[in-house]
Parts: sequence; structure tokens; C-alpha cells
Amino acid sequence: MASDSIAITGGHVVPIEGDPIEGGTVLVVDGKIAAVAGADFKPPPGAEVVDATGKWVLPGFIDAHAHLGVSEEGTGWAGADTNELTGPVQAQVRALDAINPAEEGFRDAIAGGVLAVNINPGSGNPIGGQTVAIRCWGRTVDDMVLREPAGVKSALGENPKRVYGEKKETPATRLGTAAVIRSAFVEAANYIARQEAANPSSEPVSRDLKLEALARVLRREIPWRQHCHRADDIATAMRIAAEFGYNLVIDHGTEAYLIADKIAAAGIPVVIGPLLTSRSKVELRNRSLANPGRLAAAGVMIAITTDHPVVPIHFLIHQVTLAVKEGLDRETALRAVTINPARIIGVADRLGSLSTGKDADLVIWSGDPLDVMSRAEVAYVRGVEVYRYDYGSRSGVFATP
Repeated sequence: MASDSIAITGGHVVPIEGDPIEGGTVLVVDGKIAAVAGADFKPPPGAEVVDATGKWVLPGFIDAHAHLGVSEEGTGWAGADTNELTGPVQAQVRALDAINPAEEGFRDAIAGGVLAVNINPGSGNPIGGQTVAIRCWGRTVDDMVLREPAGVKSALGENPKRVYGEKKETPATRLGTAAVIRSAFVEAANYIARQEAANPSSEPVSRDLKLEALARVLRREIPWRQHCHRADDIATAMRIAAEFGYNLVIDHGTEAYLIADKIAAAGIPVVIGPLLTSRSKVELRNRSLANPGRLAAAGVMIAITTDHPVVPIHFLIHQVTLAVKEGLDRETALRAVTINPARIIGVADRLGSLSTGKDADLVIWSGDPLDVMSRAEVAYVRGVEVYRYDYGSRSGVFATP
């Protein structure tokens, strides 16, 4: 962690929570943001001064739904650890245990200004396992953890229906998938009841890692991360959440715009994307770059995701740019890759905006990040420079974790 102070001065500072500051200064002390101020701010004596004149300074971007490190690119089966397809309910498995921090995708992320991600298991199972929120820089995944678990992944729609239908096992239909999820929550509720009924003189309730994870969802300690694309599947997700009373996050939400008013009224966030894909299956037929703007206009809190490696993670900001082109307002667009995903994954007290007291995870851009010609030039994690773009070699230089 940084022990000295750094003053990034003269840049166009975009705090996200607050108005942009032309010629502003971001002061970093001991890895934390100590001040965000205007041009008249004087850095303290001894501070390292970084001249960002003509540059843009923003918090590191966050992708709230990715498979970085668990679905390793270019490795085939050896690096494919997204889906534990040996049973439809896998709430006990943890993405944390499969992440390879040496995967090239983490360097791609940083070069694209993405400094934190929420890693999800895959969508082959009705209940796929526990998610983890991590930084994109560190020697071991334990060094990178921001929140663990950060949620439990679940899937509705075509994927679990296809996987288990081909095996001729339950669930082979949408109604079967919903039934599997409901049954798991009933078991978890009974598990909680047994724990609460136990007394010191009785035999302790036998631990069950699967039910413990589901119990945390029912207690609203962590959210339910629901993979669903079609509007009817989204309605099912909302129906089950209302039945069992947990905090729901819609992941993907391709057709969420069709029932945006209902989603907004329920206060459910949507992590929408990936947006740069073909309509490779039926439930993607209404995919559109205009959908983030439609959801935001209806009052839905959105985050934008690459679903890496479906879309390479360093293209996150390009998806945002194209969504702006198709109607999403700029302010909401930047919030959709900063403070909104930080809130969704439960790390907004540390990341997502340039605010006093938060971790100094920030990026100096050559210009407006929504301009496709801009690039992330320097990235800091907790006040430590972890990346710098070298124009001479046309490549990035990364610090060693």
C-alpha cells in the first residue's frame, strides 16, 4: 500500500458523485482519497505531483458480471471452471476457488480502465454457486478480494433447460427450473428454522454448506444474482423473489425494457449485457444497444457488463459509448460502470466514485473515455501505480503485484 501522498493535478476530474472539476486535483494519502478539489488546491509539502493537464481522471471502472479468471481464454477445458454441472443445485461452490489471477484477461481489464469485477459462476445450473467481488490486480486471489461471497448465481431460461434436458434430468423445462429453485429455498428455510429451534442442551444442527449459502440469501446478507434474458423469465425471477423475500439482481436483462416499469417499481437493479454479441439464441432476439437507455429512462438502476469472455473486458467502455449513441445519457452511462455496479456488488463504501475516504483505485485517461480514441494511460490501485501506457512501444507496462 502507498505510504506517501500523491497529488494528481490539472486534470478534468469526474468524481461521478458530484460535478466534474476542470483543472482539479485528487489527493491520495496512504492509498485512500484524501481530497478532491479545484484548481486553487495546494498539494501538501512532499507530495508526489502528477501532472494530468489535458487528461481525464475517473474512478476505476467496475464490471458487475464477468467470468474473468474462471473461464480462461485460450486454454480449452483446462481453464474452463465456470460451471459445476454435476447437479442442478451448486450453491456451495465458490468462484473464489477457481480464479487464476495470472490470466491475461486481468491485464486486459486494467488496460481498459476496469479495476474491479464481480466474478460469477456460469449459467448451466439453476443454482450455480457463490460470486466474489475482486480487484483486477494482485498476486493471489485472496489479495484481490473486496467482498466474498458477493451473491449467489442462479439461472433461468434456455441454459439450464438445455443442459439438463439433454441429460434427460430435471429440470428440462422452465417450470422445472423454477421448481428446483423453490425447493432449494424451502430446504434452506427449514434449515434456518432448525438452527433457530436448537438450544444449547440439544444436538447441534449438522452443517450443510449448500443450505448455509442459501440461508445467507434468505437473510438478505447477499443478493440473488438471477441470469435471465426473456421478459417472462424476468417476471418469474421477480415472482420467486417476492415469495421468499430476498434481494434480487437481474443479470443480462435483454428484454427487461419490456417490463421496465415493474422492475423500477420493485427497485430491482439490472446488470445489462453483453451488448456486442450476435443473436445466437432465441432469448437474445430483442438484444439492442438502445435497451440500457430504455431501462434508465424508466427509472431502473443499471450497470453494464461485458460478461467476459463473451465480450472482451477491455471493451466495457466501448459498449457504454455505443449505448450513449443509442440514447443512454452520459451521466448515467458513466454511473453504469462505476457507482452503480459498486452498489450492486456491495463495495460502494470503498469504490465507484472519487470521494474522500474511498480507496484510491483510479485511472488517468488521455481524454474523454467515451471517445473511442481515448485510452487509459495510468491506473492506480490503492494509490499504487499498477499500469502505464508507453506510447513509444505502443504497449502497457504493468507493475508486479
